Amino acid sequence: MRYLPLTDTNRREMLSKIGASSINDLFSDVPAEALLNEPVDLPLGQSEMEVEREMVSLAGRNISAGAVPSFLGTGAYRHHVPATVDYVIQRGEFLTAYTPYQPEIAQGTLQALFEFQTQVALITDMDVANASLYDGATAAAEAALMANRVTRREKIIASGNLHPHYSGTIATLSKQTGFQFNEMSPTAEGSDIQKLKDEIDGETSAVIVQYPDVFGHIVDFSSLAEATHAAGALLIVVTTEIVSLGAIKPPGAMGADIAVAEGQSIGNALNFGGPHIGLFACKEKLIRQMPGRLCGETVDAEGRRGFVLTLSTREQHIRRAKATSNICTNSGLCALAFTVHMTLLGETGFKELAALNHARACQLADRLSGIPGVNLITPAFFNEFALKLPKNASEVVQTMADAGVLGGVPASRLWSSSDLDDVLIVAATETNTNSDIDALVSALEGALV
Repeated sequence: MRYLPLTDTNRREMLSKIGASSINDLFSDVPAEALLNEPVDLPLGQSEMEVEREMVSLAGRNISAGAVPSFLGTGAYRHHVPATVDYVIQRGEFLTAYTPYQPEIAQGTLQALFEFQTQVALITDMDVANASLYDGATAAAEAALMANRVTRREKIIASGNLHPHYSGTIATLSKQTGFQFNEMSPTAEGSDIQKLKDEIDGETSAVIVQYPDVFGHIVDFSSLAEATHAAGALLIVVTTEIVSLGAIKPPGAMGADIAVAEGQSIGNALNFGGPHIGLFACKEKLIRQMPGRLCGETVDAEGRRGFVLTLSTREQHIRRAKATSNICTNSGLCALAFTVHMTLLGETGFKELAALNHARACQLADRLSGIPGVNLITPAFFNEFALKLPKNASEVVQTMADAGVLGGVPASRLWSSSDLDDVLIVAATETNTNSDIDALVSALEGALV
């Protein structure tokens, strides 16, 4: 029996109270094209065993990135996660822990988040980091809002080589909150730094760039930082592959005011697209405008070391309209996984992991660019680069997938521009073997015939 506690009279009273003539009025802000005009076509109810059989069948259609040679990237990367990580995060005191508002019973969680913040600040070369956000894209959107608050301006400029999922998240937020968002067109074979400099004016709140960018280009943004600061704006640097910062100059060293990143590569498996972990760091002078949680170290009444949530206003929790951010959680278990993995690596291990990734990518780029008609268009890269093919990249990728090789991401999957139809983005990590590379070379040669 369905449990529907409200009567028609109850509904009429509630609608009258809020000034709505019908329930449909509650959805007036939803675009008409997004509304359903008929019930969703779902199957009838099934038994538990029938549902389990159906789910197993659906799962069998998936291709695991570890089951076949995989060179997928563009924001989500396959790395080896030590078994120790899963063991630690599945301990009851971590797995079942929730929001650490009561420090006296959440010291373990708070200390882990404090260590996480320290690691992120060191990796990005920034002064302070928060206790994580949902993922890299929402962290970038929060950075845009933060820049608007700090500068009291509302014009954000973004590089065309920023991952479209990130720029799309910012664009959605700009539409709903009213700030101006200007995005350049993608430049597969170079940087758009000069275009960004030309766009900066006295109304600019921040400039957002990706490093390495979505095509794999590594560009020093120091001059852009100078131009941005000269106009009174902030520089926001986005990193989708956090392992790269074990090998290349960190955002803070180039003058970034805010550094955001996707931390999935450390401690978190691909998991069919999530959950991920957003990293957020900034200069100390901006700390009070930083979104999310911040764990601080203090001492108790007896002088013992302790940890608390700090610099978090009451508005953050009870007065939404005045909050610096409406994000209410922080993917805490994913942040813990990041911290455990990073602790196992240490500084030396992190740099060695980055070196392994770069070496594999160089090996792969040399092999692929040797195939007739294939041109490497990313001269300086970390573990991801772009190729220009003599055929449509989407068709080539499908042919390689049919041959059992996940050969990369066609740029046309990210952008609709026909100028990018022949561009393929390929990523290599420490998990790719020599036989994987051989398989990709063979599959690409076959697909180009």
